[in-house]
Amino acid sequence: MDPVTKSHLNTTAQPSKTVKVGQFEVNRLGYGAMRLTGEGVFGEPKDPANARKVLQRAVELGVNFIDTADCYGPEVSERLIGEALAPYKSGLVIATKAGLVHPGPNGKPPLPIVGNPGYIFQQVELSLRRLKTDALDLWQLHAIDPKVPVEETLGAAVKLQEQGKIKEIGLSNVTLAEIKQASKVARIVSVQNIYNVGYRPNEDVLTYCEENGLAFLPWFPMMGGGLAQRTGKLEQSARRHNATSSQLSIAWLLHCSPVMLPIPGTSSLKHLEENMKAAGIILSDKEWAEIEAEAK
Repeated sequence: MDPVTKSHLNTTAQPSKTVKVGQFEVNRLGYGAMRLTGEGVFGEPKDPANARKVLQRAVELGVNFIDTADCYGPEVSERLIGEALAPYKSGLVIATKAGLVHPGPNGKPPLPIVGNPGYIFQQVELSLRRLKTDALDLWQLHAIDPKVPVEETLGAAVKLQEQGKIKEIGLSNVTLAEIKQASKVARIVSVQNIYNVGYRPNEDVLTYCEENGLAFLPWFPMMGGGLAQRTGKLEQSARRHNATSSQLSIAWLLHCSPVMLPIPGTSSLKHLEENMKAAGIILSDKEWAEIEAEAK
């Protein structure tokens, strides 16, 4: 496990209920729509009607931030969101991404990265069409293409923003140095990197987001690593609170930092409702400290 360089956990205060993502203020427990596609994040889901029900139920439960990407399916996740939720209710923020290409049913990570400005222009137009909207609330560069200067890639996004087709710009899968470089080109309002209670290689990025008012969207939010084993502090605390280790992993993120915006995803209505209950889990200072100590 990577060493923890800083404890962000504030055990003495209740976590805030909302977080700012640029001009938007959203509830701090969002929904990630990657798992609504077929196996391997490719193709149609086995039950498209259920996928649409999951999206609608998420909004009913108070989710007003939904994250997706053009490569989920590809195209499938965005289209399902448009079918299930458009026209969008007031206050509902839809975030999408471009820059990674799904290579097909047999493709394996890492996905190919494409940052050509022409490709960015094309993908934003297609995302607008599939999501049935005139402007993307939050558009995120899915990854920085090492073959294309980030100034060119994000320059395309800035032009689209000036045209009113993108409202806010975020980044994904980036280092601290890349965030600082990108910020010279565009106003960055969010970062989406891997982060969870058992794996925290992005402490420096989270600290930067806290200091500069950027929202931090942790992907893979429910991987508990060794902490989620039956003998781990996370699992022990979960049992004491009649919760699951996944719920406690989400609750930990909410307590971890005020800029944290977890986006757990699922294709199950049951798991969706379980995940949403994580916001109501309150642990004692001692329990959070034990979990934090075990993670170091």
